[in-house]
Amino acid sequence: MRPPPQNRTPVRTVSVVDWVTAENVIAVVTALLGVLVSAGVVAYERILQRGRRLGYRVQLNTPLREGDETVGDLTLRVGDIGDSNGSTLVLIRIENDGARDIGHADYEQSDVFEGLKVTFDGRTVQAVVATVPREFDRVKRHLAAPPGLRKEGDAVLMPKVSLARRQYFKLLVLLSARVAEDEIEFDRTLKDTEIHRNHSRSVDEKTPTFSPAARNITLVLAACVVVLATIIVRTETPPPIGCARGTLTVTGSTAFAPAVRELAKKYEQDCDGSTIVVDAHGSTAGIRALAAAGATSGKGSPGVLALSDGRKPGGYPQLRESMVAVSLFTLVLNDEIPVTNLTLDQVRRLYQGRITNWNQIPGGPDRPVLLVSRDANSGTREVFQRRVLGRNEPANSSLDCVTKDDREAPVVRCELDSTEQVLTTVAKLPGAIGYTELRSGSGLKGAHRVAIDGRMANVDEIGDSTYPYREIEYAYTWGQPPADSLTSSFLAYLSRGSGQDVIRTHGHLPCATPKGLRICGDG
Repeated sequence: MRPPPQNRTPVRTVSVVDWVTAENVIAVVTALLGVLVSAGVVAYERILQRGRRLGYRVQLNTPLREGDETVGDLTLRVGDIGDSNGSTLVLIRIENDGARDIGHADYEQSDVFEGLKVTFDGRTVQAVVATVPREFDRVKRHLAAPPGLRKEGDAVLMPKVSLARRQYFKLLVLLSARVAEDEIEFDRTLKDTEIHRNHSRSVDEKTPTFSPAARNITLVLAACVVVLATIIVRTETPPPIGCARGTLTVTGSTAFAPAVRELAKKYEQDCDGSTIVVDAHGSTAGIRALAAAGATSGKGSPGVLALSDGRKPGGYPQLRESMVAVSLFTLVLNDEIPVTNLTLDQVRRLYQGRITNWNQIPGGPDRPVLLVSRDANSGTREVFQRRVLGRNEPANSSLDCVTKDDREAPVVRCELDSTEQVLTTVAKLPGAIGYTELRSGSGLKGAHRVAIDGRMANVDEIGDSTYPYREIEYAYTWGQPPADSLTSSFLAYLSRGSGQDVIRTHGHLPCATPKGLRICGDG
């Protein structure tokens, strides 16, 4: 019996260089730019503009003498409005357009005036009328309170007025002469309050759909979306791979072999002069074959690529590893056993020989348990022992998977050379249970997949599940192959190129995807 598998803490080996591509860098920078702009606008509007703000706007500036149009709007006078020689009407709206209310306590004491003040640069204020919307009755009471609304020379003085957010009132002022808008000045005794001039709008002017801040952030985010969409489109149709000529042998994992065979076929179709032979006999056997080829190749790197379910065994320092994908595995059970879920404890007791008949499991029929396993070179078996059983499987007790050759063994257990042999045998023998990589266990006549602790193997939930039977698929080369070699080109096609779509259709999650990068990094 082989010694129990050691619990090894995987070392992070995903190369930063492998991930850092122009597209990835642009995508990350663009996304960060969008986030920073959004955060900046929120900070500006929610933090920098959270103080008190008092705005005023000149909504009317009209001389009363007909034809006196050098300042203000064009006028046309009809009828007598009294002594209006040189007079001008000015309408000013005063508004709280900040994020905080303005109250009496926000005003400072002053020997000159207390409240608000509007001056008109030497023009005499002949009369002033304040108009307040009916729903702002408190504002009117404040304007009427002593010392009240009054005029002094070229100024209109107002008492302390409390304005809640969005409240306003208007001043209609009759002046002795025309006045330009930039000659109208606003003052106040308010503390820590910004005062600013707003632009007046008439009913003919359309209110903008977006505020300046909203417009700017929309433009920046739209640009970010366009850039990201361009990158995604380019990713959907990858640029041509760097084809290489020659012959390459891919060996190792039988679980990953179906995906590699399809990838090899596609690569050969795209790249003339390339021949890729997939010769899979198990992860451990593949590592040994690569090491043997490297030892006899002299100083160069042989045209061999080994795939392994999990990390290689110790003792092969010359081998260079690359993470390719996260592989999911599943238990498969003969269809005559109507069990669809096993607890982790039940699985372990099955492979310890403590459950010998399926009637010892709720819902199971009276059938002897037959354990159909892989040989010692299998990475699928190694993963099963390490991730699920936490120990080695029991010794082999049968050659034909039906009868015991070891009469003292508690259950029939046989070993087969490939995943395909396991699946065929489980489907044929009532009471048989085995294990396989995910896609091979789908749609097989005579056998069905079994959940572990209620969790099925599902590549779409791989990042959010505690499903135990999974492992990282590694690709190994002898040292660093030349950049222009078929080994290097196919490895890039396998791990980062359009081959990722093929890998996913076979039930594996590519390490180069965002979710895969996180899982492969965690080991």
